[in-house]
This record gives sequence, structure tokens and C-alpha cells, in this order.
Amino acid sequence: MNPLRRLFDPTLWLLAALPAGAAGAPDLAALREEVRAAETAFADSMARRDWGAFAGFVADDAVFLNGGQPLRGKDAVLAHWKRFFDGPKAPFAWKPELVEVIGSGGLAQSIGPVTDPAGTLVARFYSTWRREADGRWRVVLDNGYDVSPDGRAKP
Repeated sequence: MNPLRRLFDPTLWLLAALPAGAAGAPDLAALREEVRAAETAFADSMARRDWGAFAGFVADDAVFLNGGQPLRGKDAVLAHWKRFFDGPKAPFAWKPELVEVIGSGGLAQSIGPVTDPAGTLVARFYSTWRREADGRWRVVLDNGYDVSPDGRAKP
């Protein structure tokens, strides 16, 4: 086939116009497990007191909601969270209970409990994860709320 004619082949242009990933749907179950593993490793970085690993999970443009005072950008988030790494033991822990990924496979949410060092439920978190160009999942939005001993949200 003439190379110029191939350039104008409508089938070629149709395929090129399809959104990325349209040829095959992402494996959402596998992506959920990736996000669950990322959230677990994120929490483990605090337990291990590994500040560098913790920082690696926060997106450059992240927003962490902080009692109505958003922390905008990785630098602001890390400046606020550094205090939680000061002592030899983590002041709290968290783990994902529910993880869900949107159909395109690019965003996910993880939800779960936050406990104090004695294992008492003190809060619940909601983290939104984005799959970055390098293939890693990073937190882009984070929020949570304190709970009473019976697990209900505090006003």
C-alpha cells in the first residue's frame, strides 16, 4: 500500500481517536489491590517512622483538608504532618477497609479507621488516590473526621 494512502486510511484515524485504554477496560479488581497496597504502605511508613517514604505517597498538588483549613500542595501537607514523625512511636495508625477505583482506572478512594496507639477508634479517613504518569498511586485529596467511642461522627 502506498504510504500516503495509508496515512489517510479512515480505520487508522478512528483507532487513533479512541481514548487511551478504550481498546481494553482496566482490570479494576487489580487496581483496587494496587491502591489497597499503596494505602497500607503509606500507613506503614508512619508506623516505621519513615518520613521519606511517607512523603513519596503525597502528590505535588495534594490537598489535605484539615478541620476546615485546607493544606494545599505537597510542601504544606508535609510541613503540617512532620510533627507526627517527631516521636519514636506513631501517634495513630490507619488501614483501608474499602477501596474503589473509577472506571477509567485513574482515580481511587480508600476509606477506613484511624486508631490511637492502644487500638481505640478515634477517627475515619477518606483518601483520594491518582495514578500518576510514573504508574505510582499518590494521594491527591485527604480528609477525615473524629469519631466518638461508639464510632459515630463527632459534631
